[in-house]
Amino acid sequence: MREQDLINSIISNIEMVIIGKGTVIRQMISAIIADGHVLVEDVPGVGKTTLVKALAKSMDLTFNRVQFTPDVLPSDITGISVYNQKSMEFEFKRGPVFTNVLLCDEINRTSPKTQSALLEVMEEYHVTEGDTTYNMEKPFFVLATENTVEHSGTYELPEAQLDRFMININIGYPSNENEIRILELYRSSNPLNELKTIVSREDILTIQEKVKEVYVSKEINQYIINIVDKTRNTSKLALGVSTRGALALLRIAQASAFMDGRDYVIPEDVKNNLNLVLAHRIKLSLRSKSEKYSREDILQEIKASVKPPRIENHV
Repeated sequence: MREQDLINSIISNIEMVIIGKGTVIRQMISAIIADGHVLVEDVPGVGKTTLVKALAKSMDLTFNRVQFTPDVLPSDITGISVYNQKSMEFEFKRGPVFTNVLLCDEINRTSPKTQSALLEVMEEYHVTEGDTTYNMEKPFFVLATENTVEHSGTYELPEAQLDRFMININIGYPSNENEIRILELYRSSNPLNELKTIVSREDILTIQEKVKEVYVSKEINQYIINIVDKTRNTSKLALGVSTRGALALLRIAQASAFMDGRDYVIPEDVKNNLNLVLAHRIKLSLRSKSEKYSREDILQEIKASVKPPRIENHV
């Protein structure tokens, strides 16, 4: 199919810059074609910002970057109304959020007040200023990075903000072999500057619509709800998965099926994306923390306790 070929071309294009991280690239693209936002968490210097830039450059979309610092204000992101003395009216000056791809670099370095400026646009795809609502041009997605090592001068993202990110990915350190390739590749120039555009805005919108058409059986819907319900009814978690989280798991499962060339979802599409979609949405109880459980441990237990349905090939 043409759409799968386009997706594979994007992956190959990004792999020219991000070495040895094919799985991470696929995860990020799955969220994009599922019409979701992505949070990239990891230690400094492993290529978080480069990955986002490479993805944006591979698509013929408008791109803006905001470097989040403690002094960034909400109006620096969404925009501000300025009084025009000539016309004697207020004019709205659009902020960097009015783009197709918004890179929020080190989002946890700005205040909760500024972080909350993204809540409306990430969920409802519009910005409200006074009595006027400004709609975003589709596609629109937020790709945010945050440093998990430094805590001085940072602000933890609230649950409402985390819940709006469809997936949370970790890049991790490259293998020794891949790190040697990186040193050789970046020795004399930055290959990001040579990256070419692979897909158009219309291509992305078409793929997103095709992903929504991927068939999901009642059994798969029930499987997702059974998993989500377990997170809400265990003493090991203080906060379970929201309905938004269940929808995100459904959409990522559809995207995974589409990327694998199927027009229907199977249980593996759900199971393989469980940590990716749900881990950042749940909160450990005090008991779980004291017993050194991780969020991934809890999700693994839940996955093992919920029986997956048997799905016949969809025709």
